[in-house]
Amino acid sequence: MNRFNIFFSLFYLLIFVSQPVSANFEQRPEVTKFIDEMVAEHNFDAHSLSESFSRVKLSKSIVEAISRPAEAKPWYKYRPIFLTKDRIKLGVKFLHDNKKTLLRAEQVYGVPAEIITAIIGVETRYGKHAGRYKDINSLSTLAFNYPKRSKFFRSELKRFFLLAREQKMEPHAVMGSYAGAMGIPQFISSSYRNYAIDFDGDDFIDIWSNPVDAIGSVGNYFKVHGWQAGKVVTVRAIVENDKYLAALSKGLEPDLAVSELENYGITAKQSLPNDVKIKLLEYEQKDESEFWLGFDNFYVITRYNHSALYAMAVYQLAEEIRILYEAKRKD
Repeated sequence: MNRFNIFFSLFYLLIFVSQPVSANFEQRPEVTKFIDEMVAEHNFDAHSLSESFSRVKLSKSIVEAISRPAEAKPWYKYRPIFLTKDRIKLGVKFLHDNKKTLLRAEQVYGVPAEIITAIIGVETRYGKHAGRYKDINSLSTLAFNYPKRSKFFRSELKRFFLLAREQKMEPHAVMGSYAGAMGIPQFISSSYRNYAIDFDGDDFIDIWSNPVDAIGSVGNYFKVHGWQAGKVVTVRAIVENDKYLAALSKGLEPDLAVSELENYGITAKQSLPNDVKIKLLEYEQKDESEFWLGFDNFYVITRYNHSALYAMAVYQLAEEIRILYEAKRKD
């Protein structure tokens, strides 16, 4: 995290500390405005919302957590968090235990079983750690006490109340992450309402305790965001000199033609089709950088979490799970 980001993170923490933690939270002008909007736009009951907000407990630890995301680490420190022997072994077990469902999701959505497994493994260690915060506390804290992203989290808070009404859930009973992500696959409220599905046909979408719905929902999320069945995700690359620097760019969407690689001194470690675009990715190691080429499917993984570090961790975890799973099948 650079000095600019550190300064603003500390600034937001000071704002947080300077405000009452929860006393009369429902009477804060921005909260009453939010309630009025929910009444006018979605026909909510003002008294019921006010009562819910009166029980909200704001949390400084939530602001601290979101201000120091793991994705701010260099690759050589980020990778060991997720690429552990234990997480790989648990992934093989999850794939084995849910093989029928994962294969059905692969057939329906085209997303490999190991990719869905790895997403769930990175997010919640296969459902073992789905979050210890009340979602209403997390979202309220970030919506009203984290100016940097208040607009986004107020939108998510609205969708949370809509979701709670649709699913007949008591808002204070819903648990999730410090950022308001929920269930086995850690969907935020908007993702739940847009992409979560009833994959087992019981007429209820349950991504908290039902791995079938969770698996189907991840597959659906990837499909809607453009996953291409059978297509490559990423390949290793080598660079000859500093010309590659001109090929690095902001954003995560592929923007480099295969035919341009030679101009930048970049060589892929396997043959590539000429009719696709790729993204040059640089990963910081202790001694020197590591280079990869990301394709459209890699970009799709970043739609789940907008980080090239996250997407690479998912991809490499998926590969390790697949390799170990196939080896065990041959034993």
